[in-house]
Amino acid sequence: TIRIPEGLSYSSFRIAGHFALRNREMELRCLISSSAIVSRHIRIGKRSLMTFLNARKIGTKQKEVNEVFSKVTRKYDLMNDIMSFWMHRIWKRKFLLELDPSPYCKILDVATGTGDIPQLCVKHVQSKQSKGNVSFTVSACDINKNMLDEGKRRAKEQGLGDHISWILADASDLPFKDNSYDAYTITFGIRNMEEVDKPLLEAYRILKPGGRFLCMEFSKPVIQLLERLYDEYSFQVIPAIGEVVAGDRSSYQYLVDSIRRFPNQEKFKCIVEEAGFSRVTYSNILGGIVTIHSAFKAW
Repeated sequence: TIRIPEGLSYSSFRIAGHFALRNREMELRCLISSSAIVSRHIRIGKRSLMTFLNARKIGTKQKEVNEVFSKVTRKYDLMNDIMSFWMHRIWKRKFLLELDPSPYCKILDVATGTGDIPQLCVKHVQSKQSKGNVSFTVSACDINKNMLDEGKRRAKEQGLGDHISWILADASDLPFKDNSYDAYTITFGIRNMEEVDKPLLEAYRILKPGGRFLCMEFSKPVIQLLERLYDEYSFQVIPAIGEVVAGDRSSYQYLVDSIRRFPNQEKFKCIVEEAGFSRVTYSNILGGIVTIHSAFKAW
């Protein structure tokens, strides 16, 4: 037996109950709808890449990114040494050993900056030869002309200028034919790109069947204590170093923020797979602060 509250007629009670049920039904429908939206966002399928990227709103426009790197060009490598305690040189050598280029390997290094990786590739191949004078060349690509000019200057000083071709181009729209390269490398650059899917699709397009995609990027520490220490260092110390050494705090604050916006190891692995790559793996360095991602274009 349902007791009608005192002072409320039976008809009024029925109307109130009807609206209560309708409101409950609407809440349930909203909950089901929200669950469907969440499921659609996390589902790994044909559309998950675009859904994920659109939801994340990655970083700033490419023009703003270009301006950041134009401002830090002169102090870029010095700041890398100081911020990483010179460890970035060890990481890049580890990356090079993972790639292990041969004299016949056609390599494209994207977001090359001042050309550290192409220069290391040339030296690595030369060290394998009985004679230092080899015909091996690497393509070094970047969207920032100032960075490329600095790279050209340094390569020339080391006598490597003839072994590196410098290309001013956007990683999302590369001026190369399909199936052109044996290896596509990118170090600490893909997180600065506004839409990660486009450069990945371009990497897949220009690689030959069986070609390798190799990426090194800052990632998420897998140890909680290390993550806390890393956050404190990144947000408190790095911008301050940028202000003192390079006279530019805001640019280095941007670099720190871009690291935090970048997906963790597993999420990025899924994005690479969505671009069409197979045999996608990753290996952590320094507890996950840096990660090397490897993938191949199927035959």
